[in-house]
Amino acid sequence: MATELADLLRQHDVQVTVQRIAVLRAVSGQPHITADGVAEVVRAELGVISKQAVYDALGILVERGLVRRIQPAGSPARYEDRVGDNHHHLVCRSCNHMVDIDCAVGFAPCLSPSESMGYEIDEAEVIYWGHCSDCLAEASQTKSSETLPH
Repeated sequence: MATELADLLRQHDVQVTVQRIAVLRAVSGQPHITADGVAEVVRAELGVISKQAVYDALGILVERGLVRRIQPAGSPARYEDRVGDNHHHLVCRSCNHMVDIDCAVGFAPCLSPSESMGYEIDEAEVIYWGHCSDCLAEASQTKSSETLPH
């Protein structure tokens, strides 16, 4: 896998380093991972890496289109290697779990602004918010146990 990742870095004119390969592997292994999460994974693999080196590697990977940076409101930036397909995200308000949602097919008025203001628009980012099934089940159990007679 390291050889494949090294080739991918070279194809995008990114200098190959052990740290960059480890960062790319961490993002590939855990979609929607935070920079702190990347640092933990890379430290477990390599032993030592500074937080700045992680941020630098993530920055170049985002700049070269190998990694996508997502930052939902109130959340730290997260990184994924699913790039180039304008998909969206669904975030749980309770546990912050994030999942990918494919782009709407057919008429999707929210993806076309009423006025482009002179911009050439090439991407729309939509984040859906709600509660995941695990958090809903937990809330339901908590609610039902509170209503039971003692």
